[in-house]
Parts: sequence; structure tokens; C-alpha cells
Amino acid sequence: MISLAGRDILHGWGKFALTGLGLGLLIGVTLSMAGIYRGMVNDAQALLTNSGADLWLVQKDTQGPYAESSSLKDDVVRSVRGMPGVGQAANVTYLTQQVQTASGDDVRVMVVGIEPGQPGEPGYLMAGRQLTRDHYEAVADVKTGFKLGEELRVRRHSYTVVGLTQRMVSSGGDPMLFVPLKDAQEAQFLKDNDTVLNDRIRTAANPAFNRPGVPGLLDAVQDLQTSSHNVNAVLVQLQPGWQPEMVAEQLKRWKHVQVFTRDGMEDILVAKLIATSAKQIGMFLAILAVVSAAIVAFIIYTMTLGKIREIAVLKLIGTRNRTIAGMILQQALGLGLIGFMVGKIAATLWAPIFPKFVLLMPQDAVTGLVATLMICALASTLAIRVALKVDPATAIG
Repeated sequence: MISLAGRDILHGWGKFALTGLGLGLLIGVTLSMAGIYRGMVNDAQALLTNSGADLWLVQKDTQGPYAESSSLKDDVVRSVRGMPGVGQAANVTYLTQQVQTASGDDVRVMVVGIEPGQPGEPGYLMAGRQLTRDHYEAVADVKTGFKLGEELRVRRHSYTVVGLTQRMVSSGGDPMLFVPLKDAQEAQFLKDNDTVLNDRIRTAANPAFNRPGVPGLLDAVQDLQTSSHNVNAVLVQLQPGWQPEMVAEQLKRWKHVQVFTRDGMEDILVAKLIATSAKQIGMFLAILAVVSAAIVAFIIYTMTLGKIREIAVLKLIGTRNRTIAGMILQQALGLGLIGFMVGKIAATLWAPIFPKFVLLMPQDAVTGLVATLMICALASTLAIRVALKVDPATAIG
């Protein structure tokens, strides 16, 4: 019966091969979507790892800085550095925006304001050097497409790329651009010239800020309006031997901020921030599974209808129903194996082309293979029922 199933496949190899190719492309899309989800999780974990932090201090009652807006005064870091268990602490800002290159093209990046030599700077470089100046230098992820020495523009100011790094991305997969903290603070909270002028006029018209007997008050208020001393978070590295939960509890108690450990921040990014995307990918996977089952069921059913007389002859000479069912099942499983091999190869080839990181895990491939064979076996039941109902008399009818 194995040779009979093989001969039947060879007899209609064109239809079988095209069906395997179509099924393989569907399986390839399924594996790619699973890889997209794995890539999103990996991006979130890479974001936390690349920050080099053990604790994240953010605005109280928020889940910032990656999932929500967070704003802290930049002088908070001074008192944090004096807390027991704190090894290093540094301010950091995050701003996602379109950055303009010297050629006029726009690239979507996450602009990260860091303090050189402190937590938050890139852990390693592929080329160039780290930031050493307080202004107008940048370190870019290679995914941005920037080259060493290239000029780019962030808001009003131009920056020179002095270093290149890799796999420094946001939770959404946007490549990072590292600039000095002071520049990032100005870029994040900078107002346009017209807004600044209007604010100055409104402030001057306010008697509370423009008192005749208090010289310098108006200038002080206007300077405060045009300067920024806010950051999005404080990254903390602990001294050896200290538990993150213990230090976090002390910071919450005495500094009146929200503090997250690595586990807590990962839970926010994975379980909450990308939860909706995960559900949507899961729905697509379910739809693709149904479509794949329908395709396999249809092709096996039509192949079975095309050999009704041959099945009747087999029954007439005494072939058992179990043998006939096994022949059809073998064809369905063979179709599934061909489809899976085509899908795995296709997913591996087109994964690097995706704009976001696609992580193809071996366990996902094994799960996909098992699911494909189960779907093919289930889809063959319709053809098996038809074959088992064939009247042996059809062979001589």
C-alpha cells in the first residue's frame, strides 16, 4: 500500500507538487508570524539588557519610560546615588521621532539621551567611538543606515555620527540614536520660535510675573519656560550583593518615585505593551491553520474521488478498510511534510528582509511540524470516509 500511495502521487505529481508549494507558503507565513512575535519579545528584552540597569526610577504612579510617559527632575539622580546599595545612577531620556539625514531622507529612530560613561550608553560598538562631548555627537545603530562621519539633524541641531552599534532597538523595533543628555532634553521639550515668542508675550502681560518693583522676575520666569531640567527615567546599577527588591523598596519609600526591577519592567513590555499584538498574531495563526486544513482536505478529497474505481477494485479483492485508510493518510502526511519543508525554507530566506527583527526558534519549527501533521491527518478524514463508503460492485459496474 505504501508503493500504491507513492505511485498515485507520481501519477498526479503536478497537482500534488503545486498543492505542496501553496501549503508550504502558508506554513512559511505561519512560521514568520511566530518569528515576528518572538522578535518583539527579543527586542523588549534587548532594550532592557542594553540599558545596563538593574532598576528603573520613573514618575510616581506611571509605568514609564517605555510603556507610558514619565517625567522626573534631573537633580533626583544626585540623591539616588547616595542611597545604600546604589553603585551607579544616571539620567536618561527617550524620544521616538523622524530624524533627517544630510540627503533629506527621514529615518524613524528612538533618540536616547545619555550621560557618557554612565548606565544607558551602548554596551559595545562595531566602529567608531563612544560619545565624549556634551553636544552635537551621536552613536547610531547600524539599522538606521547612518555611516561614520555622516551628518544628521535632530530638531534644530545637526549631529555627527561618531560611533556605530548593533541590536540597540526600542520595544517597537525602532533603531536607537544616542546623543548627549543635554541635547536630548532640549530636543524633547523644545518649543518652536513662534510658541516661545507667544509665551513671552503672555508672561509679560501677566502682572504676577511683571511687577514694577521686582526687577529680574520676568526674565527669570521666561528663562525657566525655555529651559528643561526633566528626564524620563533614572537608570540604577546596584552594588554587588544587594537585592533589587530591597533597594527598590527603599527608593520608593524615601524618594517618592515608582521603581521597577528587571522582572517588573519585562512584565510591562511583554505581558502588557505587546499583548494586543500577540493576540492579533494568534488570531492570524488560527486562521492560517483553518485555511491550511481546508486546502489539504480539498486536494486529498479530489484525489480520492479520482480513484474511486481503483478503491473499489481493492475492496473487491479483499483489501481491508484499514489499509485503504492508511494509504490516504500517507498521502496527506506526505503533503504536509512537503509543505513544511517548503515553508521552513521560505521563512528562513525571507526573514532577514522584514523591517522588524524576526526570530525563528527551533522549538517553533518542531511545534509547527507537529501541528502540520496533525492538521493533515485531520483533513484526510473526509476523504477516508468517502473511500470507505465505496461499493466494491463499482469496480465491475
